[in-house]
Amino acid sequence: MTAELQQLLKETSRSFYLTVRVLPAPVRSSIGIAYLLARATDTVADTELVAVDERLATLATLRRRIQGETRAPLDCTAFVRSPSPSASPGERRLLERLEAALQVFEQFPSQEKTLIRQVLDTITGGQELDLQRFGTPIDGRITSLESATELDDYTYRVAGCVGEFWTRLTLLRCFPEASVDSDRLLKNGVRFGCGLQLVNILRDLPKDLANGRCYLPRSELETVGLHPADLVRPEVWPRLKPVYDQRWNRAMDHLNGGWAYTQQLPRRQVRLRLACAWPVLLGVATLAKLAAANPLDPRQRVKVSRAEVRKILVSSLWRIPFPNAWNRQFQNWGGRTATEGAASFPKPGSIA
Repeated sequence: MTAELQQLLKETSRSFYLTVRVLPAPVRSSIGIAYLLARATDTVADTELVAVDERLATLATLRRRIQGETRAPLDCTAFVRSPSPSASPGERRLLERLEAALQVFEQFPSQEKTLIRQVLDTITGGQELDLQRFGTPIDGRITSLESATELDDYTYRVAGCVGEFWTRLTLLRCFPEASVDSDRLLKNGVRFGCGLQLVNILRDLPKDLANGRCYLPRSELETVGLHPADLVRPEVWPRLKPVYDQRWNRAMDHLNGGWAYTQQLPRRQVRLRLACAWPVLLGVATLAKLAAANPLDPRQRVKVSRAEVRKILVSSLWRIPFPNAWNRQFQNWGGRTATEGAASFPKPGSIA
C-alpha cells in the first residue's frame, strides 16, 4: 500500500490504523485496502446532502467497479462538494483519491481480490438496504427495524461478514498449516464483528435517533409500551432498560466469542492476536461505560478515553507471553464470560 493510502487510513480511522500497523505483513495491505474501500462506500451512503437515489446509484457503480464488472472512472464530485456534517477531511480526501485505492486493489493476488470483493459486496448490500429502509429523514419521524431478525441481518451485513473475511484471509496468508478448528474460528469471527457493531448501535443510539433511525427493533420496544419516537426523551430510560439490556447482553455474548477467537489463534501469531484483542477489549470497556450511563441522554457521550486506550495497548503487550494474565484482560476491562456458542444469522438477502 502506498504512503498516501497509509496516510488516508490514519486520517479516516485512528483506532483501526493502530490495528493495521500491528497486523502481520502478509495481510496488512489487503486489510488496509479493504477498509479504505469500505470506508468510501460508507461515506457515500452517509452523505445526507446528496439525494438518496444518487447515493444508491453511486454505491451501485462503485460496487460494480470493485467487482471488476466495469472500469469506468467514478465521479464523486457531489459527495466531495456536499459532505456530511460529520465527515472528516480524511473521508473527503479518500473520495478524491478513490481511483488510486482501486488501482492498488487491482494489483492484489486473485485469491485476496476474491475475498475482498465478497466482503465488500455484502457490506454495500447492507448499506443499500439501509438507505432503502430509512430513506430521506423527515423531521420528527423515526423509522425503526421491525424485528430481531432484521437486526441480526444488518449486523452480519455490515460487520459480521468482516470477521468472516478477516478469518478466511488470515487462514490463507498467516497460518495455512496450523492445526485449528476453522469452522469454530469462522463462527467466532462472525460473532466478533457482530458484537462490535452492536456496541456501536448501543453507543450511538441518540445520534441515530436524531437522524431518524432506530436500530432497536419495533417489536421489542412494543413489549415495554414504547415507540421509536419515545426514545428521544431520556426520561423513558427506565422503561427501555429491559429491552436495552437484552441487546447489551447479546453484544457482550458476541464479544465473548471474539475473545475466544483471540485464544484460538496460534500463540506464535503475536501480531494477529494483538490486532484482534484490542478491538474486543475496547468494545467491552465501552459496554462497561454504557452500563453505568443513561444511553438515551445525548449529553452523556460514552467513549473510552485516550488514556484508557493507551492502557489497553500497553497492558496487552506485556501480558501476551503469559496465558493466564492474557486471558484475565477480558474480565479486567468489564467482560463477562458466557457460554460459547454459534449464534444463528440469516444469510444476506434473506430479509426483504
